[in-house]
Amino acid sequence: MSSVVEAGPGRGMSALAAARPTRPGALSSTLTFAWRAVQKVRRDPTQILEALGVPIMFTLVFGFLFGGALAGSTSGYMQFYIPGIVVFTGIMISMRIGAVVNLDNSREVTDRFRALAIWRPAAIVGTLLGNNVLYVVGCAVAVAVGLAVGFRPDGGVLGLLATILITLVFVFSFSWVYVVCGLALKSPTAALSACQAIVFPVSFVSNFFVPQETLPGWLQAVVNLNPFALTITAARGLAHGTATAGEVGAALAGCAALVAIFAPLSLFLYRRRA
Repeated sequence: MSSVVEAGPGRGMSALAAARPTRPGALSSTLTFAWRAVQKVRRDPTQILEALGVPIMFTLVFGFLFGGALAGSTSGYMQFYIPGIVVFTGIMISMRIGAVVNLDNSREVTDRFRALAIWRPAAIVGTLLGNNVLYVVGCAVAVAVGLAVGFRPDGGVLGLLATILITLVFVFSFSWVYVVCGLALKSPTAALSACQAIVFPVSFVSNFFVPQETLPGWLQAVVNLNPFALTITAARGLAHGTATAGEVGAALAGCAALVAIFAPLSLFLYRRRA
């Protein structure tokens, strides 16, 4: 007879209960999925190449294309443009999130995740956090290219770090929009196309390429409601050491609004499949 049986029914059940592993907490589950996302990035060199290529291409092409016409010199335009390209790089690279989430759904991997005794949103939140590795690489490359072509931030190293930090907060918040696309559409291609259709209007109806003051009054009102534009304003101020509490607060409020709207919608779509 086993020792459990010899110990009697009551003690046997107690021993089994004591041997049962504890349910992982929300933080532990989220970090596990974040590490899964990091490993997927490591195994896909195309994502690394994209993180390197996006900031280089947009900095060199648009920076030199618009620099002389808008600011009188490329060097002068770079002081305005580079903080914006840091933020833009983040939302461009993060577009893959929609396709990644959709692909997991199409392979029914999420059905296995739902069967686990874990915090339900951990799979999505962990994926978003794990992909920060790519965003950090992309933002660092954007800053490095900017410095190489004449960008000189008055805020110094701390200002650049603050710029990257607020960019990561915005990208995490905006990525919930991509998650909705990934969960609502039927194929990774459709999800990626929807993400692209969102990014470009958001990017161009903003203060990314030109100062907001040069836009028509009605368009300035629209830009004032664009979280992307609010983040760029805060990023420029942080990079050059001129940011106000109001600018940073407006950017963070825009990020909070994105999460408040799209995170619950994402989780609703995620649970609906169960």
